[in-house]
Amino acid sequence: MNVPSEPAGRGARIERCTAETQIVVALHLDGTGHAELATKVPFLDHMLDQVARHGMVDLDVQASGDLHIDAHHTVEDIGITLGQAFRAAIGDKKGIVRYGHAYVPLDEALSRVVVDLSGRPGLEFHVPFARAMIGTFDVDLTHEFFQGFVNHAQVTLHVDNLRGDNAHHQAETVFKAFGRALRMACARDPRAAGVLPSTKGAL
Repeated sequence: MNVPSEPAGRGARIERCTAETQIVVALHLDGTGHAELATKVPFLDHMLDQVARHGMVDLDVQASGDLHIDAHHTVEDIGITLGQAFRAAIGDKKGIVRYGHAYVPLDEALSRVVVDLSGRPGLEFHVPFARAMIGTFDVDLTHEFFQGFVNHAQVTLHVDNLRGDNAHHQAETVFKAFGRALRMACARDPRAAGVLPSTKGAL
């Protein structure tokens, strides 16, 4: 497994090793959309590439898991590790926009993702997939990925597929919108440099 290096600036590198998976994630929030992905779950690689490209983050994910059982542990633990990397990379959150949203269409499918870098984990996930499998990928694992992410990134995330008949299109619009919503929320607000975007004084 190639080991990602520590990214500069607003970046983080996180390793997660359990009896089920070995995962390394390197994330740079102010990137160019470059991705190096080797999860051994091809559809997840495709979706993470969408997050990197549309979120304009550099993302390196190297994973090895118990795929002889199924992809559940690998997908969930990648979500967890990415969430940990995101939380470390975003830092103290001073001067950021905090909230982000995006609508993304793909042919007949349309999804909306809204994120709040609130410091509180919460997921509302409403994606009525048209079928249970996308190739060999179990669509239930999409929820597990995002649940792992929000729990460890400590963000509030609302994911809604508004319409769609093709499960691949539904999933792709969700991940693209997720990347774009994060990009908006992480952006620096030049009018609020050094200011925490919360009346509580903490996020």
